[in-house]
Amino acid sequence: MLIDIALDAVGSDKAPEPEIRGAILACRQLPVRVHLVGPQAELRDLLDEHLDNEDLPIVIHHASERIGMEEKAANAVRTKRDSSMRVGLKLVREGKAAGFVTAGNTGAAMATAKMVLGALPGVDRPALANPMPSSTGNPCVLLDVGANVDCKPQNLAQFALMGEMYARTVLKINEPRVGLLSIGEEETKGNDLTREAFPLLKALPIKFIGNVEGRDIFSGLADVIVCDGFVGNVALKTSEGVGRFVREVLRESLTRTVTAQVGALLSRKAFNEFRRRLDYREYGGAPLLGVRGVCIIGHGSSNDRAIFNGIRVAYEFAKGGTTERIEREFASYVKPKLSARDGKHHDAGADGLIQ
Repeated sequence: MLIDIALDAVGSDKAPEPEIRGAILACRQLPVRVHLVGPQAELRDLLDEHLDNEDLPIVIHHASERIGMEEKAANAVRTKRDSSMRVGLKLVREGKAAGFVTAGNTGAAMATAKMVLGALPGVDRPALANPMPSSTGNPCVLLDVGANVDCKPQNLAQFALMGEMYARTVLKINEPRVGLLSIGEEETKGNDLTREAFPLLKALPIKFIGNVEGRDIFSGLADVIVCDGFVGNVALKTSEGVGRFVREVLRESLTRTVTAQVGALLSRKAFNEFRRRLDYREYGGAPLLGVRGVCIIGHGSSNDRAIFNGIRVAYEFAKGGTTERIEREFASYVKPKLSARDGKHHDAGADGLIQ
């Protein structure tokens, strides 16, 4: 059976070309049916050009509006009721798709997903969980990496729970080690947010190893690292920049120093493996944890390979029932919090970083 995945066809910086190509790659290699969401006429013409009479399980759902990278998330979500994000997420809510993938505006995607799908009980703010490469060969989950600019201590505690569950259910780590990203290992180090969050994480039923520093993201010291979205996004983008810099330096060095044919071949293989481990396009995007449904948010500069991997991640999430498992476990740990002011649930807002 094919698993249905909705794809925001006008989300990325160069949309819809990468989305069309990525959808075709996915349908050729995965048991999925891709639902392209965007302006129907434009998508149909481009799809016909690339398919060349090839019969693939790709369908189009019309959406007359798109949310740009530069738009304010809250305003765009309120005013653009026929956006590709809202239409795609409605397909998930209505059970017509098992997951949604977008490479669009991060804040808008988070806010729309929370509005259309709803948040899990006890989750004030969903978080983006991004797998980061480590020296051990196993990825480290960093969250939040951009959905929430400003966080409260209880938000970080919720991120820790969701990240720990994600590491267990998806990465198959029996007892994930959870660290709090700070500027020193000592409990007293950090800013007000990390110092206040520390005892909350310490009290959770997880393997909390205390504060970790930026260098520990890649060391394998922790399986899950928690931070607010501002810090996480800076760390993520800095890592991408360093990765590109190192790749260029290595490529130049290999070109200049390797002369033997066998040596060049071996070096090229090692270099390609190194590049693959650092390439965000191979990870396919960050799952938005804490909403009632599968939502994968990719990089704005995603190419067809990144879109393909985003669809792959959504497929794996849906096939494994990961969201449902996290929801069940989270519900057993955390009860929905009510406002002390009037006893009602309150939305945490739709702030976010734009990729």
